[in-house]
Amino acid sequence: MSHLKIVSSLYETPAWPDPADPPFVNAAAAIETDMRPEALLAALHAIEAGFGRRRSERNAPRTLDLDLLAYHDIVQGEDEQGLVLPHPRLANRAFVLAPLAEIAPDWRHPVTGETAEALLAGADAAGVRKIT
Repeated sequence: MSHLKIVSSLYETPAWPDPADPPFVNAAAAIETDMRPEALLAALHAIEAGFGRRRSERNAPRTLDLDLLAYHDIVQGEDEQGLVLPHPRLANRAFVLAPLAEIAPDWRHPVTGETAEALLAGADAAGVRKIT
Protein backbone atom coordinates (compact mmCIF):
# COMPACT_ATOMS: atom_id res chain seq x y z
CA MET A 1 0.00 0.00 0.00
CA SER A 2 1.20 3.51 -0.81
CA HIS A 3 -0.05 6.92 0.26
CA LEU A 4 0.88 10.32 -1.12
CA LYS A 5 1.63 12.50 1.91
CA ILE A 6 2.60 15.87 0.41
CA VAL A 7 3.54 17.43 -2.92
CA SER A 8 5.59 20.57 -3.44
CA SER A 9 4.85 23.51 -5.66
CA LEU A 10 6.07 23.32 -9.24
CA TYR A 11 9.46 24.82 -10.13
CA GLU A 12 10.69 25.78 -13.59
CA THR A 13 14.35 25.43 -14.54
CA PRO A 14 16.28 25.79 -17.79
CA ALA A 15 16.57 22.55 -19.74
CA TRP A 16 19.80 20.62 -19.35
CA PRO A 17 22.07 19.74 -21.04
CA ASP A 18 20.63 21.91 -23.86
CA PRO A 19 19.06 25.11 -22.49
CA ALA A 20 17.54 25.70 -25.95
CA ASP A 21 15.09 22.86 -25.22
CA PRO A 22 11.84 23.75 -23.41
CA PRO A 23 12.32 24.39 -19.68
CA PHE A 24 11.86 21.59 -17.16
CA VAL A 25 9.15 21.53 -14.52
CA ASN A 26 10.24 19.99 -11.23
CA ALA A 27 8.46 18.97 -8.03
CA ALA A 28 8.97 16.70 -5.05
CA ALA A 29 6.58 14.41 -3.22
CA ALA A 30 6.71 12.43 -0.01
CA ILE A 31 5.18 8.97 -0.23
CA GLU A 32 4.41 6.55 2.55
CA THR A 33 4.69 3.01 1.23
CA ASP A 34 5.29 -0.56 2.26
CA MET A 35 7.11 -1.20 -1.04
CA ARG A 36 10.83 -1.89 -0.95
CA PRO A 37 12.99 0.74 -2.74
CA GLU A 38 13.58 -1.52 -5.76
CA ALA A 39 9.84 -2.13 -6.21
CA LEU A 40 9.11 1.57 -5.78
CA LEU A 41 11.69 2.46 -8.45
CA ALA A 42 10.14 -0.13 -10.80
CA ALA A 43 6.71 1.44 -10.18
CA LEU A 44 8.12 4.90 -10.97
CA HIS A 45 9.61 3.58 -14.20
CA ALA A 46 6.24 2.03 -15.12
CA ILE A 47 4.55 5.41 -14.60
CA GLU A 48 7.18 7.06 -16.83
CA ALA A 49 6.55 4.45 -19.54
CA GLY A 50 2.81 5.12 -19.27
CA PHE A 51 3.53 8.74 -20.12
CA GLY A 52 5.56 7.74 -23.18
CA ARG A 53 9.06 7.81 -21.74
CA ARG A 54 11.54 5.76 -23.71
CA ARG A 55 14.95 5.16 -22.20
CA SER A 56 17.31 5.66 -25.12
CA GLU A 57 20.46 7.61 -24.41
CA ARG A 58 21.58 9.27 -21.18
CA ASN A 59 20.16 12.81 -20.72
CA ALA A 60 17.95 12.50 -23.81
CA PRO A 61 14.79 14.67 -23.77
CA ARG A 62 11.97 12.88 -21.99
CA THR A 63 8.28 13.32 -21.31
CA LEU A 64 8.61 12.47 -17.62
CA ASP A 65 11.49 11.74 -15.26
CA LEU A 66 10.64 10.34 -11.83
CA ASP A 67 13.52 9.82 -9.42
CA LEU A 68 13.67 8.09 -6.07
CA LEU A 69 15.63 10.65 -4.06
CA ALA A 70 15.84 8.87 -0.73
CA TYR A 71 14.24 6.03 1.17
CA HIS A 72 14.32 6.46 4.94
CA ASP A 73 17.99 6.59 5.94
CA ILE A 74 19.11 3.84 3.55
CA VAL A 75 22.51 4.34 1.94
CA GLN A 76 23.32 1.91 -0.86
CA GLY A 77 25.53 1.75 -3.90
CA GLU A 78 24.22 1.01 -7.36
CA ASP A 79 22.20 -2.20 -7.65
CA GLU A 80 21.18 -4.14 -10.77
CA GLN A 81 18.40 -1.60 -11.50
CA GLY A 82 20.83 1.30 -11.22
CA LEU A 83 19.32 2.39 -7.90
CA VAL A 84 21.63 4.43 -5.66
CA LEU A 85 20.34 5.81 -2.37
CA PRO A 86 20.24 8.63 -1.67
CA HIS A 87 20.17 9.86 -5.27
CA PRO A 88 23.85 10.53 -6.07
CA ARG A 89 23.38 14.12 -7.30
CA LEU A 90 20.66 15.15 -4.86
CA ALA A 91 22.91 17.23 -2.60
CA ASN A 92 24.01 19.70 -5.28
CA ARG A 93 20.97 20.13 -7.54
CA ALA A 94 18.93 23.20 -6.64
CA PHE A 95 16.12 22.12 -8.97
CA VAL A 96 15.67 19.07 -6.72
CA LEU A 97 16.49 20.78 -3.43
CA ALA A 98 14.06 23.69 -3.84
CA PRO A 99 10.92 21.53 -3.95
CA LEU A 100 12.38 19.10 -1.40
CA ALA A 101 13.17 21.91 1.05
CA GLU A 102 9.63 23.24 0.59
CA ILE A 103 7.99 20.00 1.75
CA ALA A 104 10.70 18.69 4.10
CA PRO A 105 13.11 21.48 5.13
CA ASP A 106 14.39 19.44 8.09
CA TRP A 107 14.99 16.24 6.10
CA ARG A 108 18.61 15.19 6.64
CA HIS A 109 20.83 13.72 3.98
CA PRO A 110 21.82 10.31 5.41
CA VAL A 111 25.47 10.70 4.35
CA THR A 112 26.25 14.39 4.99
CA GLY A 113 23.76 15.00 7.81
CA GLU A 114 22.83 18.35 6.26
CA THR A 115 19.18 19.38 6.05
CA ALA A 116 17.43 19.95 2.74
CA GLU A 117 17.22 23.64 3.62
CA ALA A 118 20.99 23.86 4.30
CA LEU A 119 21.83 21.97 1.11
CA LEU A 120 19.64 24.37 -0.88
CA ALA A 121 21.32 27.38 0.73
CA GLY A 122 24.67 26.07 -0.51
CA ALA A 123 23.52 25.21 -4.04
CA ASP A 124 23.50 27.40 -7.13
CA ALA A 125 19.80 28.17 -7.51
CA ALA A 126 20.19 30.47 -10.51
CA GLY A 127 17.34 29.81 -12.93
CA VAL A 128 15.16 27.90 -10.43
CA ARG A 129 11.79 29.67 -10.34
CA LYS A 130 8.70 28.70 -8.35
CA ILE A 131 5.66 28.63 -10.62
CA THR A 132 2.78 30.57 -9.08
